[in-house]
Amino acid sequence: MAFPHYRRLGKKSALTAVAFAIFTLFVITSLDLWRKGVDSSSKPLIDYDSHLVDLTLVRNATDRGAVCLDGTPPGYHFQKGFGSGLNNWLLHIEGGGWCNSVPSCYARTRSKHGSSNFMEHKDSFYGILSHEQSQNPDFYNWNKVKIRYCDGGSFSGNSKYEDQNETKLFFRGQLIWEVIMDELLSMGLANAGQALLSGCSAGGLATLIHCDDFRALLPKVATVKCLADGALFLDEEDISGRRTMRSVYHDVVNLQGIEKSLQRDCVSHLKPTQCFFPEKIVENINTALFLVNSAYDFWQIQHVLAPDTSDPHNAWLKCKMDIRACSSNQIERLQGFRTSLLKTLSSFQHSKDGGLLITSCYIHCQTWMTSTWHSSNSPRINNKTIAEAFGDWYFNRREVKEIDCPYPCNPTCFNMVFSELHGD
Repeated sequence: MAFPHYRRLGKKSALTAVAFAIFTLFVITSLDLWRKGVDSSSKPLIDYDSHLVDLTLVRNATDRGAVCLDGTPPGYHFQKGFGSGLNNWLLHIEGGGWCNSVPSCYARTRSKHGSSNFMEHKDSFYGILSHEQSQNPDFYNWNKVKIRYCDGGSFSGNSKYEDQNETKLFFRGQLIWEVIMDELLSMGLANAGQALLSGCSAGGLATLIHCDDFRALLPKVATVKCLADGALFLDEEDISGRRTMRSVYHDVVNLQGIEKSLQRDCVSHLKPTQCFFPEKIVENINTALFLVNSAYDFWQIQHVLAPDTSDPHNAWLKCKMDIRACSSNQIERLQGFRTSLLKTLSSFQHSKDGGLLITSCYIHCQTWMTSTWHSSNSPRINNKTIAEAFGDWYFNRREVKEIDCPYPCNPTCFNMVFSELHGD
């Protein structure tokens, strides 16, 4: 059995984790295990067991048909705010890829990404969810909610599958979103003075899909904004000339009945698959939005630009595992991928209310680990951590449109390295 091993380059600190698994054209991530960061003396960067937050299963969710892929009720972790943050709310949607076929979705029912039976009963909050002021200076004392992801369709599915072998799958992401919002509104979210909807990866895509919905649920006088992290998945040709990501999204949208959850103006003149791509969603969002992404997002490099299916001879394997091992031609291709990302953001860069932070690190998702969100070793652009830059934008302290210089220019970067470890 082989697992990826991660470490940070250029500094003494390192990360170890169990990585997400890929089954053909879909992904199940285990990014939440990255929080186990350690420094050179092997002491935890954070005492993650100091404040465990209980899992809550949504009341009456099953009665409303708002269930995970296997029919179990969805869940969330809630940490009550305190002090000046008592009336403010931060919601973070968990990531975890998508499933685009019956076998891949059924496989997820045996994991926390498809069934609440496998979700941790307690979880530690970290990064943007941390309750420690030193690690989360602007949002540490807000009411915070981690929304668990168990539908495989970025909280946008609207269908059910059943075959003659009695295999049942529930694609109810849209309903899950609605019942969770109803429950949180009844707990005080309806009276929020300030609120933030955030998410990572597939959870970041869900944030984009539901950003305006979230704004509409809250008082008009409330300050409501959204943050999507690692969610700018591109409709880009891979190294073989195929559009792998478009194929994945096409299958996800059709299997899960996602069209109903997409922006009406978009699906009125474009195919639903196109409207599932972040680029099109961002164009039509009215709520203030902040985007955090890497120009060299390792998930996209590994599965959008150079997926295994387009690289039968593994010419890109070393490069995908360690960006330092990329050849000059591969680096040139990576720079082209960066250019494509920035091109998709050309209009957003001129958005009056929008905020933007694009790093040059080989990483995927940067807001929910303290190591990359806000610590002494965190990546910086213009001497600001991601937490500091985002806080400046959210509280209108300054305009934030930060685009890092091309790799390998930033010495503070947190670059991931993957290597095969073999065991039983």
